Amino acid sequence: MIRNMMLVTALLMASQTQVFANDTTDKMLESYKQQGASEFSIEAGKKLWTQEIGHSESPTTRSCASCHGSVLSTSGKHIKTGKVINAMSPMTNPQRFTDEAKIEKWFYRNCKWTWGRECNVQEKGDILLFLSTQ
Repeated sequence: MIRNMMLVTALLMASQTQVFANDTTDKMLESYKQQGASEFSIEAGKKLWTQEIGHSESPTTRSCASCHGSVLSTSGKHIKTGKVINAMSPMTNPQRFTDEAKIEKWFYRNCKWTWGRECNVQEKGDILLFLSTQ
């Protein structure tokens, strides 16, 4: 038992990626898996975050990073309204990802605005895992 704990501690210390999970994110990731998602990937979440999407009503492309930024420890700015968006990083902004209803609300709104459709549970889980490492 102690040997296993030492091994886990050593692996965590050696890891370059730190996850700032909380009860809410853990609960949501588990719920997404129960709804049919497979294992979540930080890399897949990062790719989804930066994926540029073209829209017929706009001459420009958009991505999550268009408004939230690619450095998630700093504030972003909505490209259409100019509204400041607080940092997405839970390390910088401890209130991030603590309210399940807010997370689902913003996934719904932002996926539809950015991608023109709702995110599926795999995408939500990958993005949430990625964001929890920032």
